Amino acid sequence: MNTSLISPQTVELISLLTRQKLRKEDISPPMLFLAGLVTVLVGVIYADGTVGAEETQRLSTTMTALIPANNSLRQLVKPMVKAVRYQEIYKKMHELLALTSCFSEEEKLLLISFGYQMSAADGTMDDREKEYLILIGNTLEIDSRYLAVLEASFSSQAISDTAALAEVHSLLDPARFQSLDSLFVRAASHTIEYLPEKPKQQTNQKHSVSSYQELKKFQEYRKQLDTVCGTLHLTLLDGSERSVFSRTLTEELTKISRNLQSQRFRVAVVGEFSKGKSTLLNALLGEEIQPVRDIPCSGSVTILKYGSQRRVICRYKDGREEEIPPAQYQEKASISEEAALGSCEDEIINSEIKEIVFEHPELELCRNGVEIIDSPGLNEQAERTAVTQQVLKTADAVIFLTHAQNALTEKERELLFYLKKELDYGNDQGASNIFIVVNFFDLLRREESRTQVIKRVETIVNAANPIIAGENRSHFISAQSALDAILAGNENDDYLKAFQGFTKSVEHFLTVERGAIALQQSASGMKQIINTGCDELTQYREMLEGKLTVSEGDKAKIFEQIAEVSGRDVKIKLLADELMEQSVQEAIESWNEWVEGLGQRLIEKSDRWTSEHSHMWSQKELTKDYSDQFVGDITQEIEDWATQKVQSIFQQNMGALNSQVDEDIYAIRQEFQKFDKQLSSNLVSQFNNLAMAGNLGGMGTSGSGIAESIGEIEDGGFMGGLGIGAAVGAALLFFTGLGFIGVILGGLAAGAGGGLGLSFLDGDAVKAQIKEKVCELGFENFDESSQSIFDKIQQRIIALFEKRIEASNGVMSKAISLWENLLEQQENRDRQNQAECEAEKVWLADKRRELEQVQSQIETILNQSDR
Repeated sequence: MNTSLISPQTVELISLLTRQKLRKEDISPPMLFLAGLVTVLVGVIYADGTVGAEETQRLSTTMTALIPANNSLRQLVKPMVKAVRYQEIYKKMHELLALTSCFSEEEKLLLISFGYQMSAADGTMDDREKEYLILIGNTLEIDSRYLAVLEASFSSQAISDTAALAEVHSLLDPARFQSLDSLFVRAASHTIEYLPEKPKQQTNQKHSVSSYQELKKFQEYRKQLDTVCGTLHLTLLDGSERSVFSRTLTEELTKISRNLQSQRFRVAVVGEFSKGKSTLLNALLGEEIQPVRDIPCSGSVTILKYGSQRRVICRYKDGREEEIPPAQYQEKASISEEAALGSCEDEIINSEIKEIVFEHPELELCRNGVEIIDSPGLNEQAERTAVTQQVLKTADAVIFLTHAQNALTEKERELLFYLKKELDYGNDQGASNIFIVVNFFDLLRREESRTQVIKRVETIVNAANPIIAGENRSHFISAQSALDAILAGNENDDYLKAFQGFTKSVEHFLTVERGAIALQQSASGMKQIINTGCDELTQYREMLEGKLTVSEGDKAKIFEQIAEVSGRDVKIKLLADELMEQSVQEAIESWNEWVEGLGQRLIEKSDRWTSEHSHMWSQKELTKDYSDQFVGDITQEIEDWATQKVQSIFQQNMGALNSQVDEDIYAIRQEFQKFDKQLSSNLVSQFNNLAMAGNLGGMGTSGSGIAESIGEIEDGGFMGGLGIGAAVGAALLFFTGLGFIGVILGGLAAGAGGGLGLSFLDGDAVKAQIKEKVCELGFENFDESSQSIFDKIQQRIIALFEKRIEASNGVMSKAISLWENLLEQQENRDRQNQAECEAEKVWLADKRRELEQVQSQIETILNQSDR
């Protein structure tokens, strides 16, 4: 519905019907549809000259079914019915045209379908009622074939034109109306129930959207590299047992092997409610697994992954895990239908489930190393902040879903910029790991409409501050049509081909732009370990040949160095604890100072809040918009504070710690250089190679997937990992729920003298009062939650310092390991006679060949993976 087409005549007519002096901005799509619906229904009732009890009852039943009891549109029904009847609006086709001037084809068809339902209310369709409906159909330019389908459907007649029936099903598909108010979804669902089922194609049980050859190849190379890793481990273990290789080599290689074994891609599907996420997931998987309804239904984060058997695991917020029968999956993964049509965010907030893991042995995409994360719809800003942060933490790629009939709304653009920031840390070039998918493209019946949507999307994502980067990042699909073609085995379907183009672009990104980096990192780590091993072999050979000898005096100095490195490690830990405590204390002082002026700043920002909802008929939605904007403003306030104050505090104190760590590492390297110069050893080279191996190959060992592995190298900095937005969202999430909105409106209504007095106040005054109440209650809730928010920030500061301590400790341990290995090699040499030394040289040559062979195997795998 294009409300920009509302004319002054339409405003005047709606004002007459509602008995209110309205402005254009007060008229919403549901109000327009209601006015048109009342006009058509009253017209059918009076078309045959008599008003039957069944018809008046049908009118009441229809309005009750479409408009919830707590919806302010309910109060408009009686004045509209009266005005339409007394002014005989239903006879004036030019008035009906004014009411429907901004209706789409499907909205007009939906409107007249209720007229046919009313005509059949008394059991038969009067000829005069049929003529009246045909007149309306001609006036609204509705295809006569569609009118014949509706007439036959509501009079229980056979329909021979199955093509027309299929088209009516398509036009009245509730999915078409999901970008509008839920009234339209209910109306479409209600009408679809009366239509005969459209003919279904014969379906096959198992089909895949793609063979995923690139993913298969990547997994093959990953396994080959891990096999080589195992070969290398045996060589190192042999050398470690003979006290030739330092123990650190096998430790670092174990980390790399774990990383290779746990590597998988994680793809998150995000977007607002009702964009077809569940259908998209089913199409990706080639099987109807995710629950799909014509209303929002995803209730929690769901992870779809490969497993040796079909099983479902519920993970709860209190830490519990429960395996449930797969048959209960859809029930657990869905919110209730009542909640979906009303306060879905309240049910998600109160849910005990943290996430649901669905393991399946036959999902082709998951079998090839991909985990798919499905999040609840992200319409609510606080909910978006909390849930999206969780979803994005380990995501390699994000599929952002939007609806073709209302592509990339202002709220969606805000979410996209948020995603870009979280995924790519604000890179001005755009995020390469976001794929924008415009769903329901089949609902755009005119080529001109399709061209306009494509142009709109390209303009938005490629603006001066681009959202995405890379080729083939925007796709225009119909997930349902693609799924139907997959299940039917129809490989020539155009929508299936478009969908396969989308999956191939995602697959190419995962394997080439993500997987290749992960393989290179693991391979590089292995190479550095091999280099260190070769250095240690060279060092030992020179000992055997008498070119390198560690004297008793040298041994004493080495023990001193080991003790000194241990002392440095302790001092760094003490300094880190001191600087961490100082950072937290300075952050507390800054926080308290910032909070003092927060209330006034938020009130000033509320002057800029806007909403397209009316203060008269959509007070709940208006208040919801203001609540979202309040949370958005306070979140931005915290982000600004963190960026300007906390980051400065953190960087200064972490900078002091880093300076000390760098100073100590420099001193350790200097001592290694002294010994290298004195003994002709290669300790500095070993130390550098080991440090590089740790930075490259051992990352991402928590098993969270490739994104985390790469993210450890491409660190987004303090703000990239702080998670402040999630802290705010989690603390204020309940504020956006409808419970609080009821408190706000209830308080204002009481202040206005009770009843519906609020509806008739001056619009600007009502909006100002709602904004004031939102700020008042919102700040109260923030004040109650502020300690928990700051606690999360404090925890993150502590975690970052602890991470730095752990990294420093790792470097110190490597240095000690190298000193100890040098001593062990000398002890070995001291125990051996000449014959044993010669045999040991042969062994050394064999080990070097083994290392060189592994090096060659690594290069072969990398070369093959690059092709």
